[in-house]
Amino acid sequence: MTRVLDLGSLQIGDRVQDTLLVLDAEQKSFDGGAYTVLTFGNATGRLPSAPFFDKDLSFVEGVRRGHVVQVIGEVAEYRGRRQLRVTAPLRLLPTGAVDLNQLLPTVGDVGRYWDVLDGWRREIHKPRLARVLGLFYDDDEFRTRYGRCPASVNGHHAAIGGLVKHTAEVAAIARTIAKVCGADPDLVLAGVLLHDIGKLESYRWDGVFEYTDGGHLLGHVALGALMLDRRLALETPSPCTADERDVLLHLILAHHGRLEFGSPVSPMTLEAEVLHWADNASAKTSSMGEALHEAEAFGEALVSQRKFWQLDYRRAYRGVSDWGSPPAGE
Repeated sequence: MTRVLDLGSLQIGDRVQDTLLVLDAEQKSFDGGAYTVLTFGNATGRLPSAPFFDKDLSFVEGVRRGHVVQVIGEVAEYRGRRQLRVTAPLRLLPTGAVDLNQLLPTVGDVGRYWDVLDGWRREIHKPRLARVLGLFYDDDEFRTRYGRCPASVNGHHAAIGGLVKHTAEVAAIARTIAKVCGADPDLVLAGVLLHDIGKLESYRWDGVFEYTDGGHLLGHVALGALMLDRRLALETPSPCTADERDVLLHLILAHHGRLEFGSPVSPMTLEAEVLHWADNASAKTSSMGEALHEAEAFGEALVSQRKFWQLDYRRAYRGVSDWGSPPAGE
């Protein structure tokens, strides 16, 4: 595989000549006129451009969000943050000329996550529950798409394969909580495996990560419930009872907890409560880990100089201590 430029390691003054993905293209204005700012990215991260003012607009002519471009420039600094100062017109590359796996963030090989989830699914003892899950997870096309789908377009686990990684994390957390509180472990796992299936219809990941029209109009929570209801309706006889169907639909519809967070109903069962908090724990800890690795948000400080929307507009602290531990090897 061709070497991928590590955007995070670039230093001020470094020269750049590489292929990058245009993640965003913003038109901005100021008292004297207007300018354009692009956000470039690849599998290692993202880097904003320096502004393109009137005299430089020819450099970005015809370039839009989602385009793959050849970039020549230099890393500069503005108010303590890096930006890429483009020094030559961007060259637009044809679709398919570059392996998108080198340009989009990825969690890598997802086989390990599938191994864990499939192993836990085989432990389910309730036959009707197992048959419902098999309608999705025994389908090769579903597994292929699920294994590539990101878990968000610009938040936690926003990477190729992010959804199956997130699902494995939620399952691990939820199974542990279920043991502590006495929830039905099979039903909890079923909720984990079904709660985000709507993201397959809510997101696109064939270029930049973005919402589909259905994702904008309905959201992945509602889309997931509709997917389950439609799939069950195709089976004669149904693999579960009408009441059992409603319990599964409730797990999907309640997993964000409250209406303001995207759930039309709040959890009303122990299993739905477990799923909600396990899902939240995976999302928030992933977002915190990503925030702590965002060096430009900290500068030389231990407390981030800005708040992160992914963390409900909280700051992050990256101080560490060995707590008196002996050096490695002793």
